[in-house]
Formats: sequence, structure tokens, C-alpha cells
Amino acid sequence: MIRSRTVNTIHELAVQGKSLQDIAMTLGIARNTVRKYLRHPELVAMPHPRPNRRSKLDPFKEQIKQWMSQDHCYNCEAMLPRLLALGYTGSLSVLKAFVHPLRPPAQGHYPVVRYETEPGKQVQFDWGEFKYEQEGVPRKLYGFTAILCYSRMRFVTFVKRCDAPTMIRCLMEAFEYFGGLPKAALTDRMKSVLLEMEDKVPRWNPLFADFMASIGVAPRVCKAFTPQTKGKIERTVGVVKQSFWAGVSFTNVDDLNRQAHIWCERINSRVHRTTHERPRERREREPLSPLPAAFAWERFATEERKVGWDGYLSYDGVLYGLPSSPPVAGTVVQVRERHGILSVWSHGQLLAELAKRSGSGEHVEHPDQFRTVAPAASRRSQVVPLGHQRPVPQVMTRALAEYDQLCGVEVLACNHN
Repeated sequence: MIRSRTVNTIHELAVQGKSLQDIAMTLGIARNTVRKYLRHPELVAMPHPRPNRRSKLDPFKEQIKQWMSQDHCYNCEAMLPRLLALGYTGSLSVLKAFVHPLRPPAQGHYPVVRYETEPGKQVQFDWGEFKYEQEGVPRKLYGFTAILCYSRMRFVTFVKRCDAPTMIRCLMEAFEYFGGLPKAALTDRMKSVLLEMEDKVPRWNPLFADFMASIGVAPRVCKAFTPQTKGKIERTVGVVKQSFWAGVSFTNVDDLNRQAHIWCERINSRVHRTTHERPRERREREPLSPLPAAFAWERFATEERKVGWDGYLSYDGVLYGLPSSPPVAGTVVQVRERHGILSVWSHGQLLAELAKRSGSGEHVEHPDQFRTVAPAASRRSQVVPLGHQRPVPQVMTRALAEYDQLCGVEVLACNHN
């Protein structure tokens, strides 16, 4: 194939009356080539397939297709570290050129106005549902995500439940990761935050309201059916699912959260596409209030649990044994989870500090759980109901004449009167 400039020269020389032989000799091309383009000038606009060239991506294309079909992973930046671990030596642009035509078509959206907040003014948080399989059985976890709206600092952690106490603990972890407190927190209308709206006035979840009041952060909820009002966290949940979760492999929740922390450190150190700055560096210009004192802070990480008659309490699907002294079987205790440690309290007394287990269905026996417990036979003998036998009362016997005499005296007394 020759360039369009050469084809134009061929036609110009032909108009001047040059022969095929002269044109071929002048341009240094074959005479048949000159004849072909003079007879069929449209060949210049027709695409000509290039010869197939081997790519560094060829040995990995089937693996990439498998990731897209099984893990639904279409994010090239998430695929690149895995390919590098498998021996890929090419660039990201080659990977994008291969993946882009295989992506599902994007759906259209209405344009929205981007809303920017002032430094230190707001944090947004939300839940996401993340599905995985364990030995072929589908399961799910809940991912708590939070983002500082000005600096775009992101935080994510995974838990087994998404109730109000768990949400407050996740918020505490997020604020500790960010290094301070913003002025307001925005989320959607979840029951762990908002119970209902009464004449456009929010009726907050009592536990959530007490927590936010104690740390001095104003709670806010977005308008109904308008998720774009908290678009930063909506986008963050999508980024976690597409960039981190797709194809992730973990042994337990603790291992998963370690990987999530490394991922957060990586993306918070990378240039953000909207601000064109690194969130870590931008966070230094975002003033946040200091974290509160220990008691005002950690008292909201406490939940109540009833201890079974066997001395076990259930927490996140794991049974933890408690010491037998003082006896707390059948009573309600307080459990505080902080940094992987469960502190169990009863009437203001610390009973035990236990390392939290990430699995489900485990039984963790305490070494003093049954040490001072008496055998069951002796306990039964102490609670057997008892009765009491008393002697028959003695009744005095009298002769009938005595009763007649008493009656006659009584009758005579009556007649005399």
C-alpha cells in the first residue's frame, strides 16, 4: 500500500501525458501499481488489514477474559498488578486497548451539578453489599465506606452486620484513620441513622443521635430518591466494587481488612482525577477537630449480650467463654470491641479481655470457665424441693354427761330469767 500523496502524484503525471513506464520510473514503483491506482482510485480510502503482530499480552488474554466473565472485573488498573505477578511485561495502554471493546455498554445518565464542600466541613458514608463464595456456597459481607469530601480521602472496612452499633464502630475507625472529626456527616435514610421524618423534621436513631452529639458532628441525610446529593460516597462504593473487590481472595475478614487498608493507602496516595492532587497531601490542608477523650469515645463501642447458661456469649457468630467467677451465666453483660479486642464488663467490673475471632461457628473456651463450677449432681441435690412433717395435735376427750350438764345449766339459766 502506498500513501495518498504518491497516488496524487500518479494522477498528476498521468494528466501531464506521462506513460505508465515513465510514471513508474519517476516514482520508483511497479508499473502494475501505477495501473491499479489509475483504474481504481477508491482503493486509497479502503482499509487494508495490517499483518498480525504478536503482543506481550497474548499469553494472558484467556486469563483476562476469565476475570471479566467470572469476577466481573473490567478495571484495567486492578488487573495490571495481577498480570505483573504472572509475568506480564507490557504496559497499561496495551491492556486497556484489549479490554475496552469487551466491556458492557455504559448506560446513559442525566447530567448533575458537581457540589464541592469546604475543607473540614463534611464526611459522607454508606454501606455496600459484597458477595463472595466459600466452598461453592454464596455468602455476603457488608462494606462500610467513608470519604472526606474536600480531600477525597477514602476509607473502607468489611463487617458481618450493618446494625447501628456496628455502624458507630466503623465510623470511629474511619475518624481515627482520617485523624479527626469533620463538622457534619451525610448519609442516606438508613434505619440505623434515621427512624422517620415528622413534618420534615428528622427523628434520629437514639444511639446514633447520642453518638453524634457527644463528638460534636452534625448528622445530615440526603433527600429521598436523590443519591446524587452524596455522589462522592456513591462513587466510592462503586470504585471499591470495581477496583478492589472484583476477584479479591482472602482467608477471613481480618485478612480482607488488611488488604483493604493497603488498598486505601494506595489510592489515597495516587493523584485524584477530579482534584488533580493526592488525597494524602490535600488532607494536610483540611482542618479537622481532634478526637474526643477515651470514655466519651469508647462507650459507644459497647453492646449488650446475654450470657448462656453454659457460660458462653455470642458475638459476630462466635461463642466466647467467660470465667466462672463471678458467676454471670444467664445475665446480661456489656461487650466492647476495639482494635480486635473484646472487653466484657458486668456491673462496672471487667470480666475478661478476649481476642476477637474472625470466623463463624467457633467455640472459644475460657481456661477458668468451668474451674470453680461444682458437679451437676451436687447442684441438683441443693435445689431439690423439701417438705416438713409435723406431729398430730392432741385432742382432749370429755364424757357426754359433762356436755349435758353444761347444756342443762344453760337452759335452767335461761328459764330462770
